[in-house]
Amino acid sequence: MTWSRFKTHCHPYPALGLTLDLSRIPFPDDFLASIEPRMQQAFADMAALEKGAIANPDEQRMVGHYWLRAPQLAPTPELAAEITATLAAVKAFAAKVHRGEIHGPAGKFRELLVIGIGGSALGPQLASHALGGQKAGRDKLRVHFFDNTDPDGMDYVLKEIGRKLRQTLVLVISKSGSTAETRNGMLEAAAAFKAAGLEVPRHFVAVTGAGSKLDQLAIAENWLARFPMWDWVGGRTSELSAVGLLPAALQGIKIDQLLAGAAAMDKATRQASLGANPAALLAAMWYFATDGCGAKDMVVLPYKDRLLLFSRYLQQLVMESLGKERDLKGNIVNQGIAVYGNKGSTDQHAYVQQLREGVPNFFVTFIEVLKDREGDSLEVEPGSTSGDFLQGFFLGTRAALTEKNRASVTITVPDVSPRTLGMLIALYERVVGLYASLIGINAYHQPGVEAGKKAAGSVIALKLQLAAALKAAPGQTFTAEALAAQVGGDPELAFKILEHLAANGAVRKTPRQPWFESTYTQA
Repeated sequence: MTWSRFKTHCHPYPALGLTLDLSRIPFPDDFLASIEPRMQQAFADMAALEKGAIANPDEQRMVGHYWLRAPQLAPTPELAAEITATLAAVKAFAAKVHRGEIHGPAGKFRELLVIGIGGSALGPQLASHALGGQKAGRDKLRVHFFDNTDPDGMDYVLKEIGRKLRQTLVLVISKSGSTAETRNGMLEAAAAFKAAGLEVPRHFVAVTGAGSKLDQLAIAENWLARFPMWDWVGGRTSELSAVGLLPAALQGIKIDQLLAGAAAMDKATRQASLGANPAALLAAMWYFATDGCGAKDMVVLPYKDRLLLFSRYLQQLVMESLGKERDLKGNIVNQGIAVYGNKGSTDQHAYVQQLREGVPNFFVTFIEVLKDREGDSLEVEPGSTSGDFLQGFFLGTRAALTEKNRASVTITVPDVSPRTLGMLIALYERVVGLYASLIGINAYHQPGVEAGKKAAGSVIALKLQLAAALKAAPGQTFTAEALAAQVGGDPELAFKILEHLAANGAVRKTPRQPWFESTYTQA
């Protein structure tokens, strides 16, 4: 690592307020030139995508999340008008809620419960945590999430809301309206409202695809409002659609600045010049660091508490987009980049020891935020603030890793603001798309996710069969193997299901030795 290399490979983008430092990735001098032809093809692929090419052949749909912050680029006037109208509707609805024109039985809504999973939760959670409670010191609505089908987790959130349920607005976010986790959360929330004597339609809002099961339910029950999810916006790139903009606007976050930051980054990353394009340079670094085949993991270390959830957000964006068995030619390639991380300097007391001296199977992305806080900072030592120490830990950790030949990229941003967060979201959306082109895979489908959903459905079907068989034989005992044979199911799955049912009182278990001779009967 030399000052000369830093001067050559540190790239400031003054119009964005962002700097990309590649100097600690040990690529040779001729690497960028060697990858230029492939990157030009990636630029062409991205341009076609933005013009409306079919990007997901599995579902015959376009991928147009870029149009969300530049409706004029949408391939048809109708799409542009839908985007513009939806943004206006989001702002108008949030304003009416804030003014109390849309309210609950106890007056103004003060709490917001967002029910979603995957992209319908990770983006809103990131924005809420990163941007909530700034300057004004208090959000217009306090935000809570159901982002799983864990009953205890939902109970925890409902207890946190407590008596304020009467002042709680609920957003149910699901494109299909049939995603099991979101549907279960909706039913659990609706039951809680009904138990409190509250009318669900006076509290619930749907963000969903036109004509979906959720859309039909919201119409039939006359919910407060409905907002669209389009088939050309994937869940992991939906934060700047109604999925993320509506909860952000309700919380009081300046969504126009989020969109402006993303639009500014999109403009910068459309340039078909590797050296002038931060997303292209970052994609090239991913290619070099992982040998273009996911040979190393990506550790994301933002040195800012407000960006704690950024690595979780990137896990879905990167791993769902790039984790593919086959390339575009049908060859088995098993691509992907594993992403993990928490925040600095917390990680220095967790796993940086291994990063420095353990298995060198990773590269690091440091995110440096220049602004410490609003207002003056206390000197915790003469001449030094807590923020000075945070920077010291960041620079010290980076140097310690470089000393052991551990590669890293550093992204420096001025602050954690709506504009900056919008830029970071757009930057990584573009990096994923460009990198996918470099390695020849489709970043915009997710067959593995669908396979998992189907497998989960078969488990539920077997559970119903087992329960029915026990009910049909009251007082009779069965081993898991015997009951599985009776219904034609897998004995291991049957055992796991019966153990779960027994733990929750639905069946009665009699322990035996060896353990697999334990018996189960109808409770």
